[in-house]
Amino acid sequence: MASNKPAPEAPSPFRTDSFGDEDRTWEEWNPDEESIRPVRGRHRVAKQRGLARSSTVLGVGVIAAVGAGGMATAQSKPPVSISLPDSIVDNLPDAKSLPGVGAFMSHDSSADQEAVAETAAPLTSAGITAAEADQGATDAGEALRARILQQAEQQQAGADAEARAAQEKAAEEAAAAEAAKQQSEAEAKAAAKKKAAEEAAKKKAEAERLAKLAASYAIPTSSYTITSTFGEAGSMWSSGYHTGLDFAAPTGTPVKAVHGGTVKSAGWSGAYGYRTVLELDDGTEIWYCHQSSMDVTAGQKVTTGDTIGRVGATGNVTGPHLHLEVHTPDGSGIDPMSWLRSKGLTV
Repeated sequence: MASNKPAPEAPSPFRTDSFGDEDRTWEEWNPDEESIRPVRGRHRVAKQRGLARSSTVLGVGVIAAVGAGGMATAQSKPPVSISLPDSIVDNLPDAKSLPGVGAFMSHDSSADQEAVAETAAPLTSAGITAAEADQGATDAGEALRARILQQAEQQQAGADAEARAAQEKAAEEAAAAEAAKQQSEAEAKAAAKKKAAEEAAKKKAEAERLAKLAASYAIPTSSYTITSTFGEAGSMWSSGYHTGLDFAAPTGTPVKAVHGGTVKSAGWSGAYGYRTVLELDDGTEIWYCHQSSMDVTAGQKVTTGDTIGRVGATGNVTGPHLHLEVHTPDGSGIDPMSWLRSKGLTV
């Protein structure tokens, strides 16, 4: 707040100074209640919005307060009556001649009064933007608070937007992963179904092929029992293992051609007893051994199911049976049971 400066030091009681053409004698001035009572006349402080001429010091103090950013306003304070000796007042400079003070001292100009009113505006309006002023903001603290809240809201809105974007992205990624998983499962199911269908078709085709083959191939005898298989080890065989497939059956049971071909040989063959060798069109040889009798001769052509001999017990045997061997065109012996099954026959 502005305050009055102390009165100038009073001169010596007997000091005499000259002001212009007149000499005056100074006396010690001791203000009391009577002397500082408001007086009428040129020293009276006006109660209008302007400041009294004699309030120059007060006006300068108000300007200093306003310039320093103080919170007080000149308009909000009541006028203060100040009385100075005539000797001092007469020698004070004209207030209107002071820079920046003339506008405060005029009582006649409405423009000057408006200037004073603007000067007396609340200091808290400093730092308020034009947009905030248009919205009715008059207090810098409230304006700053509003800005902080607005900035916080903007930051929160940005954070919320980022969170929503992250959630949407995560949802999209999860949906894409789920779609890819479902597509992969669907493809796997389709592939498995296709594979199963292909396998079923393959089995069907193989069954049809074997059925056709079975129609052109035949089991070599009937009423039989498999007693020995290919590859069995034992001392009763000269090679150390069994080289064929034994069909145990009563003596005299017909022995049939398993497929059409040409009789390559028919006669006695040592440990094999009576043996017939049937050569097929692809060069495969079928050996029928231990027969009791033979019904074909070398060079004779036969067809599937023709009787070529009888089950017997000739040669190195322990009982009547048909010993059947299968040899590839290069002479290697193979498993007769596997070969017969490859032709669609059930043994």
